Amino acid sequence: MSVELNHTIVCATDRGKSAEFLAGILGLRTGPVAGPFVPVRLANGVTLDYLQVDRVTSQHYAFLVGDAEFDAAMARIEAAGVPFWADPFHERPGEINGLNGGRGVYFPDPDGHNLELLTRE
Repeated sequence: MSVELNHTIVCATDRGKSAEFLAGILGLRTGPVAGPFVPVRLANGVTLDYLQVDRVTSQHYAFLVGDAEFDAAMARIEAAGVPFWADPFHERPGEINGLNGGRGVYFPDPDGHNLELLTRE
């Protein structure tokens, strides 16, 4: 059997709100609550399992998307008034990048996780 990432736990102070935020930006749905988790399943089968905690340490999560998905997600980000940057250090506000011949953007989730969308690896 090959090695694949199956799931990861994303800590959140409000698991439902954070899972719905990401699912909404990506045009996905959250899954039914499974024990202490609210899952968001990606197209490659990986699940982000949101877990309710009291304190969160910011993490980075990057999502490879197609051009149409990028455009749709950017429209949702802008419509929601979510700040975004072209770089992971948040030094280029309101911009997207053109790395590797594609496009990329960074934006925060409700708990400050640094989320990234990119169209090329």
